[in-house]
Amino acid sequence: IFLKICDYCIISQNVLQMNVVNNNYNDPNNLKFEEIRILGLAQEPTHVTVSQNNVVQSSSHNITYYPANKVAHIKGLQLELGKSYSLQWTQVFSVNERFDCHPNQDATKEKCEQLGCTWNETTSDLSIPYCYYSSDNSYSVEDVKYTSSGLIANLTLNNINTKAYENSTLPIGTLLLEVKYHDNNMLQFKIYDYQNKRYEVPVPLNLPSSPTSTAENRLYEVSVHKKPFGIQVRRKSTGTVIWDSQLPTFTFSDMFIQISTRLPSQYIYGFGENEHTTFRRNMNWHTWGMFSRDQPPGYKLNSYSFQPFYMAFEEDGNAHGVLLLNSNAMDVTFQPTPALTYRTIGGILDFYMVLGPTPELVVQQYTALIGRPFMPPYWSLGFQLCRYGYSNDSEIAELVSEMKRAQIPYDVQYSDIDYMERQMDFTISPRFAGLPALINKVKEEGMRFILILDPAIAANETDYLAFTRGLNDDVFIKWPDSNDIVYGKVWPDLPNVEVNETLDFDTQVQLYRAHAAFPDFFRNSTTEWWKREITECYSNPHNASRSLKFDGLWIDMNEPSSFVNGAVYGCRDADLNSPPYMPYLASRSEGLHSKTLCMEGQQYLSDGTPVRHYDVHNLYGWSQTKPTLDALQNLTKERGMVITRSTYPSSGKWAGHWLGDNTAAWDQLAKSIIGMMEFSLFGVSYTGADICGFFQDAEYEMCARWMQLGAFYPFSRNHNGKGVKRQDPVAWNSTFEDISRNVLNVRYTLLPYLYTLLYEAHAHGSTVVRPLLHEFVEDRTTWEIYRQFLWGPALLISPVLEPSAVTVEAYIPNARWYDYYTDELIGFRGQFRNLSAPLEHINLHIRGGYILATQSPANTTFYSRKNPLRLIVALNDSQLAQGQLYWDDGVRIDAYEGGIYLLTSFSAKQNILEIKVLHHGYADPNNLKFTEIKILGVMSNVQNVTVSQKGEAIESAHSLNYNSTTQVLLITQLELELGRDYTVEWS
Repeated sequence: IFLKICDYCIISQNVLQMNVVNNNYNDPNNLKFEEIRILGLAQEPTHVTVSQNNVVQSSSHNITYYPANKVAHIKGLQLELGKSYSLQWTQVFSVNERFDCHPNQDATKEKCEQLGCTWNETTSDLSIPYCYYSSDNSYSVEDVKYTSSGLIANLTLNNINTKAYENSTLPIGTLLLEVKYHDNNMLQFKIYDYQNKRYEVPVPLNLPSSPTSTAENRLYEVSVHKKPFGIQVRRKSTGTVIWDSQLPTFTFSDMFIQISTRLPSQYIYGFGENEHTTFRRNMNWHTWGMFSRDQPPGYKLNSYSFQPFYMAFEEDGNAHGVLLLNSNAMDVTFQPTPALTYRTIGGILDFYMVLGPTPELVVQQYTALIGRPFMPPYWSLGFQLCRYGYSNDSEIAELVSEMKRAQIPYDVQYSDIDYMERQMDFTISPRFAGLPALINKVKEEGMRFILILDPAIAANETDYLAFTRGLNDDVFIKWPDSNDIVYGKVWPDLPNVEVNETLDFDTQVQLYRAHAAFPDFFRNSTTEWWKREITECYSNPHNASRSLKFDGLWIDMNEPSSFVNGAVYGCRDADLNSPPYMPYLASRSEGLHSKTLCMEGQQYLSDGTPVRHYDVHNLYGWSQTKPTLDALQNLTKERGMVITRSTYPSSGKWAGHWLGDNTAAWDQLAKSIIGMMEFSLFGVSYTGADICGFFQDAEYEMCARWMQLGAFYPFSRNHNGKGVKRQDPVAWNSTFEDISRNVLNVRYTLLPYLYTLLYEAHAHGSTVVRPLLHEFVEDRTTWEIYRQFLWGPALLISPVLEPSAVTVEAYIPNARWYDYYTDELIGFRGQFRNLSAPLEHINLHIRGGYILATQSPANTTFYSRKNPLRLIVALNDSQLAQGQLYWDDGVRIDAYEGGIYLLTSFSAKQNILEIKVLHHGYADPNNLKFTEIKILGVMSNVQNVTVSQKGEAIESAHSLNYNSTTQVLLITQLELELGRDYTVEWS
């Protein structure tokens, strides 16, 4: 006999009725319903009441709601089998579930309701949107076709009267969704108009020619919700939903595209370039704009680069990364749901997701996609000096002499636009007539020289080859359907004028600045023209004595920047320059053309395809970077170095990036760490800020602290602006010189380790400036650390970032750490500690488990590379350590790709150190040797050290010293040749 015990049905929207319809059996186990899952709840249940016979029962249950899955889980119930119950819940539309329907400052109730949205003012937090969506998005999915490597589906607009946004065109009626499973760690999903070709980003990515993933090995699974449309990506190993776009915001029109996703946690990092106050993004209703602009760092201001990439943590510590390959002006809104909303004003939606699952793997997978960071020359790891405002070449020569007198390590000197005649590229000012000879002199002394180039070319000249040849080669950006050039104004002055620098800046621009033309670097003719102009600057065909033998190039103002809005006589297309939706940009009230070109400017890709500046503005610096590096390497026949102000994903393949025109202020000192860590995520490993600040006079203590921090920027340059006090290391006093010398000697000692990290970034995509969370992801405290950082996995840097401080509160992660200066085990871990930090001291700690190769410092890397090598072996709790040294000639182009390098591994276990050559493609001409090995954390007395090769002891005239107090074994007077295998054993 079939016995029906209960009926379970929902008799209204928020009630579950459990009715016993036959009760002739009592189970002896006293069974109870303890958990109930309710599927498909669109809103969070905030309160559940349990009733029996219409009497409310006491119940100590708890509710967990999973918004990505629309699931409520009620636990802790005690509902006896055989009794009838009623469960009733209330649902409140949480303000965190509001998605902004009118993301503009002039939102009103009337405008909101015209978009079909709900208006509800709240006073609890003025950043919560008043106008929000109250219905699903208007797209549904049809004709899904699955394959082994992805899927294709049509998206159809259900309501043709839907507005994408106020004043914008109507949403596009039919779209195509493509999902590709490129490999087991990476997938792509792309939404576009298949009936009308739209602009797509012309930046090549490293994608497999055909997908290489397999169903059983993929780290992800993808599902498509049909109505309303949404994409959901889930991590297979944990079930965590890491992308869920089935939200009301999705719309796709010509000039307004919007999509939102729920996020798996509050821990999101990335997007730029903006000045951020913390490394983790603040999820409390903050919107950040992205659009390349000549904008010094400032809160909520979009700056020089355009980097639409983020890394997200899941609650269990797994990490993933997402790139939106779109180059139109954009903003992103973070809300505490947690969720993220993208709004872009052109192009298509083309997302790439990498699955990690560790933060370091996320960056490695991302840089495999966009291109690994370039390998800088060894000399570029040295300290560098620059200033806008050198009066003549004699001032530079005097500075070089002063730095040598003070014996402060220093490899690279720059000249800003001062060296040019009237700030025109490829010219030399009469005040700098001696610059060619000065460059030759400093190079003979083992230094290097870098010159600045701006993209804008002066156009009010009768005999300026760069412009006339550019005209002949048709390299400049023009108005659409016209042969007329779009002229702006930048730094070049008019001929035959005397500039009155006491006037305000805008008046000077109006009176004295020449018209300037902007090269279109996408065009093949432009890259050839650029290469020729750089070549004749390097090797002057008319007067060899005026050749400027630079070693690197610094490309500035390439957002591109202009000192007039759009063009000298204004722009012509109001819709492009002031689009229907203006993202949250510094120029929101002024238009996209503020401080740059008119958006209707006509450019041409290398295949001849016409594109609007509106679409490719954020690629301008990107398009200039590779041609600049190609020209440099073709001339110098060396690796060289390009440093660029404006970047886009993959710029790191060719150049480094400095963080722009910062201010001499304590907060900018601290925020430079955040900027560097973000560019580590973006695949730009060679980064740094202007040490001591660009704007305003630097203060003594701040500059000293900045010299200490800046000694650990991969790109370590002290630079400041015109009209402010000198701030180089020899501009202060002897104490400042001592501080600078000492910390730079530490840097130069560690350069072999830093060079190896840059090799690992170039070869494998690892980070150089590394957030603590990358190494200690299991420790959630590190998820919030942004005032300290690591060099690779092994060196912890804890700078002082506040005035008048003689201590620093540093977080010491859960590992064995040794003081860099004293070699002593510090004896605490997994906690914050106040560390002594007098003005002359920056705290450095070496992590147990790692081996660092070092070298005796010198005043330039030309000489330090000849000095003896050393090893620091820092044993961990298990008495193990490992490390590597990458070595090449420091300048050869593609040394790694050509195999012209030496790679040596170091491995310590208990009382044995193994030195093994992994790749022997280079022999250093200086016959380098490891002459000293320092082993930290040796727990027992050592009386004997043996050096062996191929299992047999060899003669070695070394000496040893073991300090039982510090537990340090120091082995000196060794003769271990670089490029050979050795075993060192102590007993």
